Amino acid sequence: MLSPVVAPELEFYLVEPNIDADYPLKPPVGRSGRAEPGRQSYSIAAVNEFDPLFDDMYQFCEDQDIEIDTLIHEDGAAQMEINLLHGNALDLADQAFLFKRTAREAALRHKMYATFMAKPHAKEPGSAMHIHQSVVDVKTRKNIFSNPDGTPSQLFFAHIGGLQKYLPAAMALFCANVNSYRRLTRYLSAPINVHWGYDNRTAGLRVPMSDAQARRVENRVGGADANPYIAIAASLACGYLGMVEGVQPSDPIVGSAHDLPFGLPRSLDEALRELRTCEPLVKLLGEAFVEAFTIVKQAEYEVFLQVISSWEREHLLLNV
Repeated sequence: MLSPVVAPELEFYLVEPNIDADYPLKPPVGRSGRAEPGRQSYSIAAVNEFDPLFDDMYQFCEDQDIEIDTLIHEDGAAQMEINLLHGNALDLADQAFLFKRTAREAALRHKMYATFMAKPHAKEPGSAMHIHQSVVDVKTRKNIFSNPDGTPSQLFFAHIGGLQKYLPAAMALFCANVNSYRRLTRYLSAPINVHWGYDNRTAGLRVPMSDAQARRVENRVGGADANPYIAIAASLACGYLGMVEGVQPSDPIVGSAHDLPFGLPRSLDEALRELRTCEPLVKLLGEAFVEAFTIVKQAEYEVFLQVISSWEREHLLLNV
């Protein structure tokens, strides 16, 4: 018997309260009295700007048994990333779901918003939910992605192959909102295809450097706006189908995957069409679930199409 092990990473932005949706978001003012400019990846000083908020956030998480591994500053202005300790897939989905609510509540107490929108700022990187995943043998607790001699196993490569084959069809489950697809922009951190590579953060699938027991693949496709339960289940389902079918992956990429063509749906409408027609995924996830999910999301998309944006008024009103 096999059991999956996952570790989600959630990115989010802190922003000033925004009570009028017609206005763009702004980064909040920190302890120094200044709003940060961004581009401060891994900066301890940038995180320290919001220490009172994070002290509360850590305490709330501890009270709920949400096991935080690390908190770092990401590239965007007041953009953070929280890493959860690896463990049982359902337990980690619970923790990711609770963390999002906890972060929003803690931020409100400090007169800020914490947002998990995939692309809240037009000119800043989007926010992702990366999913590290591996599979262990229940009896031995050994990672089946590694052979006894420590080399990568065929099941490991088949798991990657399954992710490559089925992620495009499962895209709506990782990017479930119209805003989700604004994040998937070339050269702005997010992946645009399903290439894989060793410690390559430009690829949709990254294999971190690790020892044999910790061998895993990181799915970097999903947005922070994804439902953790659905996204984790879908990611594992894609890898599982690859192992069952013995799918062979492409060669690992060296260099930037951002220079290669798009290999993922570019809109929610396109993603929903691909999901409906992928029989192996529909069968594994359940026809009733896929039908209900796609009906709801298609209805949301139709409502979105009724909204006329400021960009359209600016560029088309008097020019066409």
